[in-house]
Amino acid sequence: MTALDLNDRGLTSVPVLPPGLTRLDLYKNALTEVPASLWSQTGLRVLNLAANRISTLPPGISALESVHTLDLAHNLFDALPDELGDLAGLTEYLYISDNRLTEFPAAWCRLGRLRYLGCTDNRLTALPADLSGFASLRELRLYRNELTALPESIGSLGALRELHLRGNRLTALPSSIGSLSELRQLDLRENELVSLPASIAQLSKLDKLDLRWNKHFREPAWLRDFEEAGCMVLR
Repeated sequence: MTALDLNDRGLTSVPVLPPGLTRLDLYKNALTEVPASLWSQTGLRVLNLAANRISTLPPGISALESVHTLDLAHNLFDALPDELGDLAGLTEYLYISDNRLTEFPAAWCRLGRLRYLGCTDNRLTALPADLSGFASLRELRLYRNELTALPESIGSLGALRELHLRGNRLTALPSSIGSLSELRQLDLRENELVSLPASIAQLSKLDKLDLRWNKHFREPAWLRDFEEAGCMVLR
């Protein structure tokens, strides 16, 4: 056995697991904790602990060197360990949405091969100053947090194709956002934006820009030309 599906079984604890698993699904149970013995499953490639009641992780998760997809969403975490940044095999997905996170550790920026990061519906007020370590990130979802600004280093995410920032408290964007040459979608709904940096007009691959529900937004003169060049702008 290499894959074990224990989704929606009403489990309150993780049972004894067979050795050699590559996939473990524990979605939608009633788990409140994770045993440290889980980290002995070093062959795991996919680990799904979403939709439980877990609030802490024991030390040692970095032993899961083969994990490429990790789902910790819809739990009760108010913090997650810096050690997540040591998961060098984490190349596909990291889901940590719908928790109670207030901080985004700089150590996570060591995930240089990660392609998708979902950190929505938390309580983040800021991002690390240096995001450049996320060199392979293609999709970043940060909607419904409490961000008031983005670091200039956001422009270093050269592989990024989608940036979702709906429902934060952003009043402005850094000019470096115009360096995201692969960006296709930029969702800025429900913020407090007043203006946009002119550098956005340099995003030649951008095909959707969503600006709805920014009450005090003043449309720049270049935006109409940008729209006519092929970008769908939602106001």
